[in-house]
Amino acid sequence: MSEKSIFVQLAEHIGHGDSKYIPDIFKVLASEDEAKLLVAAKAPSTIRALQEQIGFSEEVIGKMLDDLFYKGLLFKSKKPDGIKYYTVRNVIQFHDSTIIVDDPSQEMLDLWKKYNNEEWAPYFANLSTIFAVPPTRVIAINQSIDSQSKVLSFDDITKAVDGARTIAVARCSCRVVDGSCGMPVETCIQIDKAADYALERGTGREITQDRAVEILKDCGEKGLVHVAANKQGLGMTICNCCKDCCENWPGGDQFVAPSRYAAKVDSETCSGCEECSERCFFDAIHIDGDKDIAVVDMDRCKGCGVCQTGCPEDAIQLEIVRPEEFIPA
Repeated sequence: MSEKSIFVQLAEHIGHGDSKYIPDIFKVLASEDEAKLLVAAKAPSTIRALQEQIGFSEEVIGKMLDDLFYKGLLFKSKKPDGIKYYTVRNVIQFHDSTIIVDDPSQEMLDLWKKYNNEEWAPYFANLSTIFAVPPTRVIAINQSIDSQSKVLSFDDITKAVDGARTIAVARCSCRVVDGSCGMPVETCIQIDKAADYALERGTGREITQDRAVEILKDCGEKGLVHVAANKQGLGMTICNCCKDCCENWPGGDQFVAPSRYAAKVDSETCSGCEECSERCFFDAIHIDGDKDIAVVDMDRCKGCGVCQTGCPEDAIQLEIVRPEEFIPA
C-alpha cells in the first residue's frame, strides 16, 4: 500500500476522498505507521484488537494512540469494560480537533486555509441538504430579551453554564486558521463531556461559571453570534462565531436554524444610525429611507441579538416569535 493511498483512504473515511488538501493534512499530522493504525481504528477498537490487526506491540500501539489522541486524529470511547479508540469520523470534527492543538504547524494551518477557501463551501452546501433539520442553531443573547418573556432552559446560555459540572474555554478553530476579523480567539465554551475532553488533551483551560458568562457577554457585545447544537439543551459546546472566518455560514438556513426570537425595533427611540444593519450577519435589518428608522426582515432574522447589543439608543429588544416545539427534542 503506497503512502499516498493510505492517506487518501483516511480522507475517504471522512467523506473527502476527492479533496486536494485533506489527504495532505493527514500526511502532515501522521506517519505512515500511524495512518495504518487510524485505518484499523475506523471502527471502535481496543488496543488488543488493533494489535491483532496491524501487528505492532501493545507498548508501541499505546504510545501511538496517545500521540494521535493529542493530535486530534483519534477519539476515546470509555466504557465499563475498557477503552475503545476510533478515528475521527467527519471533516468538521477533523477540522475542529486538529487545529486547536498546542503550537499547530504553519504547514497544516496553510493547508486548512486553502481547503476552507476552495473546497469547504461547495462541500458544505451539499452536506447541509441532507439534514432533516439544521444541526446547529443560533442562541439569543441573554441580556437582550424582554424581561417579561419566559426564557426556556434550552434557550438560556446562562442556565446551561450555571448547571455545568465542568467548563472549559478553547480557541475558535476557524479564527486560528483565518483570524482576519481581529476578533478574540479563545471563545469556544466547552461544557461537561466536551470540557473533559479539552482538558484531557490540553486544548482548553478550565474556567468558572462566572468567567464563562463574562466571555459570552463580551462576545455578544463585540458582535459575535452564539451557536450551539440544534436541540433542547445546548449540547456540549457553545461557539461564538464571527461573520468573516467561521464556517457555519456557507450553508445558510439549511445548516443554522434561528433561535425562537426575533428583533423588534422601537420606532420612537430608533435614530436610524445604521449600527444594527452593519452588525447583522444575515442582512435582516435595513434603514427605511423615508422614516429613517431600522426595519427588520422577519424572514431573515435569526434572533441572535447582536443588533441589540450594538444599539446606542437601546431601541431593539428580542421577542418570542417561534413556539417551544420549534426546537427539536
